Amino acid sequence: MNKIKVAIAGGTGYTGGELFRILLNHPAVEIVAATTTSSEGTPVASVHRDLIGETDLCFGKELNDPDVIFLCLGHGISRQFVDTHEIKPECRIIDLGNDFRLDGDYAGRNFVYGLCESARDSVREAHDVANPGCFATAIQLATLPLAAAGLIIDEIHVTAITGSTGAGKKPGETTHFSYRSDNISIYKLFSHQHLAEIRQNLVRVRQLSEIPKTPAFATLRHPLAGVGMSSPSSDNLPVHQESDSAYSWNPVVNFVPLRGDFARGIFASVYTRAVEGVSEEDYRKIFEDYYAESPFVFHSAEGISMKEVVNTNKGLVHVEVHDGYVHIASAIDNLVKGAAGQAVQNMNLMFGLPEDTGLRLKPSAF
Repeated sequence: MNKIKVAIAGGTGYTGGELFRILLNHPAVEIVAATTTSSEGTPVASVHRDLIGETDLCFGKELNDPDVIFLCLGHGISRQFVDTHEIKPECRIIDLGNDFRLDGDYAGRNFVYGLCESARDSVREAHDVANPGCFATAIQLATLPLAAAGLIIDEIHVTAITGSTGAGKKPGETTHFSYRSDNISIYKLFSHQHLAEIRQNLVRVRQLSEIPKTPAFATLRHPLAGVGMSSPSSDNLPVHQESDSAYSWNPVVNFVPLRGDFARGIFASVYTRAVEGVSEEDYRKIFEDYYAESPFVFHSAEGISMKEVVNTNKGLVHVEVHDGYVHIASAIDNLVKGAAGQAVQNMNLMFGLPEDTGLRLKPSAF
């Protein structure tokens, strides 16, 4: 079997390092190039020192005719890369930045939004993929089943905390140890860049889904029915008003992002108004059914913690109903399921491999 020839562009950062760690042990991959603008000629293992003895690859300028390129560039730079490099039409691109998440049509390519748990079939057929953001992944894993079931009937409230690697490798005022250690702080309150992709994909999932025909819903009158329609109407859902929106509605997502004093991982606390007549057991069944085909995302009957997913491509969710609200806890590793692991999961689907190839990673547990 011929191996997939992979190039990694911008591989000096945290996400690039995670890609190297995964792909160097992927049985169907050969890394043929690693490009950078700042470390040309430098051994990869000199930048990512945990890879000493794992690879002799050096950073360079040439792409070396890959089958797929992973773009681990700063946000806004991927389009420049596509414009300034001669990339063969048959070469696929997986972008880990935010350049193509909202508008995937660029330079004759169509980037599919690559959250596998919401677009598995689309990713299988895709030529190019826009990898989701880390916060966007954690929050959507907590809300996709509700959107698909038509059970988002009010605003969604999110508080989520991320590790210091989420800020990238370049030092900044809020990345210093003296600031980050023993500290928690809010940033980008209600304005985080991932909000737009969250709303857009929830809308897409809702529009593509029908009310589930599971036993829990067989005799349940949907809360939005009874207004001259057989299924929920987007007109009855909360509206996020945006004049340039391509959709007639967007669910309102009130997001409070937090910086944590740990290196990696995301833990999200998500709640919204529960639908009258839908029990906690019903909600849990909805999540279990939605993720039944996912090799990585699982509903836990018990409460979850972030360390249960760190260093893995897993996503864990836990659902409870309290006083008229449904609460979902969601945990992922921001560098794996929230970035590099999700990108490799996309690549596996795009090249017809089992979805979990090379991604059965060892959790740290403690």
